[in-house]
Amino acid sequence: MTCSRFVRAAAARNGQDPMTCSRFVRAAILGTGLCCAVPAAAQLQLPQLPLQLPAIPQAPDLKSRIAPVTPRLEEVLDPRDLLELRRLTIRNLLQRHRDLIEADPAGEPIVRGEVVVLAPSPAALEAARAAGFTVARESALEGIGERMVVLRAPQGMTTAAALLGLRRLDEPGRYDFNHLYLAAGQLRSAATLAQRSEAREPAARSQARGARVTLGLIDGGVDLRHPALRHAGIRTYGCSGAEVPDVHGTGVASLLVGRAQGFAGAAPEATLYAADVYCGQPTGGVATLLVEALAWMARERVPVINISLVGPANKTLEHALRVLIARGHVIVAAVGNDGPAAAPLYPAAYPGVIGVTAVDGRRIVLPEALRGPQVSFAAPGADMATAASGSRGYTRARGTSFAAPLVAGLIAHAAEGAVARIEISAVQRAIDALARSAIDLGPPGRDDTYGFGLLGEDLRVDPLTLR
Repeated sequence: MTCSRFVRAAAARNGQDPMTCSRFVRAAILGTGLCCAVPAAAQLQLPQLPLQLPAIPQAPDLKSRIAPVTPRLEEVLDPRDLLELRRLTIRNLLQRHRDLIEADPAGEPIVRGEVVVLAPSPAALEAARAAGFTVARESALEGIGERMVVLRAPQGMTTAAALLGLRRLDEPGRYDFNHLYLAAGQLRSAATLAQRSEAREPAARSQARGARVTLGLIDGGVDLRHPALRHAGIRTYGCSGAEVPDVHGTGVASLLVGRAQGFAGAAPEATLYAADVYCGQPTGGVATLLVEALAWMARERVPVINISLVGPANKTLEHALRVLIARGHVIVAAVGNDGPAAAPLYPAAYPGVIGVTAVDGRRIVLPEALRGPQVSFAAPGADMATAASGSRGYTRARGTSFAAPLVAGLIAHAAEGAVARIEISAVQRAIDALARSAIDLGPPGRDDTYGFGLLGEDLRVDPLTLR
């Protein structure tokens, strides 16, 4: 079978024979060499839906809700802010919550004293208990077909030593830290943009789009009362059912399904499955919560999932993503804002994930955006407005966080019928068509700065039109 131009380009970058590439298109996008990873029949098979949802984070006491730990943002968005934002956020977390959070050997934030293992054998758990470990909690990830266990290290043992010890006790086991994942973008916090009374809905989005589309969002909580989201079809998960609106989660959600006078997202008529993995907690956004959210979306057969969060490689998260991608789910993720020379950030850098970078209003890549083979597409990520949580207005956004949802919405809309049934070959054709339609901004063909090119330029809402 002949591969499309989109797949052939990815295969050629890795010295592969494009004639043997599988229909596993996301692997082709990143050129990872995971062709023919899963037979077509196996990819299309989904497990039986469980009767009980995976464990979710407990809702915080609303009277004692912990204040956000991200640095205070300035009135004017500066690229240098984003280059330092993740580093400063990590530093704040480590300083303010030493009892809960520490750094792993690479400096990435982790939950103190916790080690996560997937599907441990009874013998492995018994050996861990004999070594002084206790089971802190466990989740039955029915949507993924795994059991996830969080082990707590004995008193006085460092988390790094705990992980090393468990790996020695059970060499075949899949153990890792419980890493924290952070937002990949910045919003102006000091003021919002009030909507002009004479504003009109952009002509390019005047028609209903995505009426039969389903999208997923793993992020902070969504402000369901915002005018742009009040009438959206949003199903929520996490925080024991409590609503804990978050500025980042609300902004990203508005770019997916938002709709109001003068403003619209990429797929405003779509149904959004929104998982809050933060709930206002200092240990929000950890790998275990991301995995539980993915398991929920797998159960609900959500075909296209946006993750505008970034962090280090993690075995637990990687396995969950591999399972979903092999079944035909499309994972779209922001590549991050640590700078063009920075090491890859995850989940965008995982094989099969569609990594998205951001450009400004002049079609120039943001100087803080990461570059590399993980970049699949570019989309607007600056000089744009998003819904502001806790208000009726809008706020100015910058970062790869806000480019990713535009691409996710376009993919879901382009493969509307296919993604509803998770038809892998049809989804491949839809993404291939988007690659052909993308505006090639770099050297001819795919490159590490813009990927296959710019998508969704007409989806940018200029903040000046909302003032």
